[in-house]
Amino acid sequence: MPKLYQVAAIPVRRTSSGAVEVLLVTSRETRRWVVPKGWPWRKVDDHKAAAGEAWEEAGVRGRAGRKSIGTFTYPKLRNGVAQLLEVRTYLLVVAEELSTWPEVEQRSRQWFSPERAAQLVAEPELSLMLREIAIVFGPH
Repeated sequence: MPKLYQVAAIPVRRTSSGAVEVLLVTSRETRRWVVPKGWPWRKVDDHKAAAGEAWEEAGVRGRAGRKSIGTFTYPKLRNGVAQLLEVRTYLLVVAEELSTWPEVEQRSRQWFSPERAAQLVAEPELSLMLREIAIVFGPH
C-alpha cells in the first residue's frame, strides 16, 4: 500500500510597506487556524494540487514553487482511526485574492505576520516552517 500523504500551500504576499504576510484559513470542523491542504490530485503535479487547494479553501491564486519547502505531520481521522499523515508543503506567492471561492461559506481566512501565523497553528513542524519564511524573506 502506498504511503498516504497530503499537499499544502503556504500562501504569502508582500504588503505595500514590504512586510511579508501569510494567509491562514480555519478548518471546517474545529475552526482552528491551518494552511490550505488536501489529498494529491490524480495526474496533477503536487505543487499544482497545492495551489488548487489554496483556491478552493482560501480563494487565492498564484504561483506555487515546484519544490516542496518541507513537510509536517498531523493526526488525521480516517474511517474512525487516527493516522499520522505527512503533508508536503509548497510556497504559493499570491497574485490574486478573490471575494468568493468554493469553500467561502465553510472557512474564514486571514493574513498574519509569519511569526503570528507560527503561533496560531498547532503543528510544531509547520510553525517552524512559518518562522523560517520570516527569516528567508526578512521583515521588509
